[in-house]
Amino acid sequence: MPVLVGTAAAANGELGDGRGISLWRCLAAMGVSLALQIAVNYANDYSDGVRGTDDARVGPLRLVGSGLVAARSVKRAALVALAVAGLLGLALAAVAGWELLVVGAASMAAAWFYTGGPKPYGYLGLGEVFVFVFFGLVATAGSAYVQLEALTALALVVAVPVGLIAVALLVTNNLRDIPGDTESGKRTLAVRLGPERTRLLYAGLIVLSILTAAVIAIERGPWMLLPLLAVVPAAKPVRTVLAGAEGRALIPVLGATGRVQLALGATMAAGLWLSS
Repeated sequence: MPVLVGTAAAANGELGDGRGISLWRCLAAMGVSLALQIAVNYANDYSDGVRGTDDARVGPLRLVGSGLVAARSVKRAALVALAVAGLLGLALAAVAGWELLVVGAASMAAAWFYTGGPKPYGYLGLGEVFVFVFFGLVATAGSAYVQLEALTALALVVAVPVGLIAVALLVTNNLRDIPGDTESGKRTLAVRLGPERTRLLYAGLIVLSILTAAVIAIERGPWMLLPLLAVVPAAKPVRTVLAGAEGRALIPVLGATGRVQLALGATMAAGLWLSS
């Protein structure tokens, strides 16, 4: 989603020297994004597993926590994914600007220290902040940057709904895990807020992400009202969460929220392309 939206924002802006959108830069940015997503999931599996956080897990099976795969193998998989992201990022930095190396290094550090290291920020209730920054602002504006070789206001504006819907995914996950995280001492934002306020936070994030995407129509034209279509897939997961679903009943909500994210990203990208 962030790569599609960021690339569309670049197309909506002014590409210098008569250049069009570079397909290979878009695909490389997508590769970086996917590799980092894979890395953070393996790193999370490894770190939570060795800490014992997954001992009381109610979500989908984890590799280390369940004993299916040795911890060192999962750690190696995380490092390989980070290396892939680093290599693709290096190629983009070579053509778009070496300042991207700093952004890339920060992104890889954020992926590892979410649950890794002596003081993981995910255990301090800061996961949502980092997800908004890296899966919203950095990934979206960064995808536009590799095309434009400049940071634009439009790229930053469209990154906001992208970040909000990404945070909604994490909130769903943490809402489901409140009992286990409380028992293991993992003080996520959901643990700190409690179930009821976390449910309201989830619904608010979904609504706000769709509305902020549509508000861009004020400046960019009516095609940017397309993101309002994401209300259709969003209705069911929001009702389910507000109705009090908990534990394993929230696992399908993760998939449903992912589909809302995809719908919102596709309609935002389409709106930006059509209004360019």
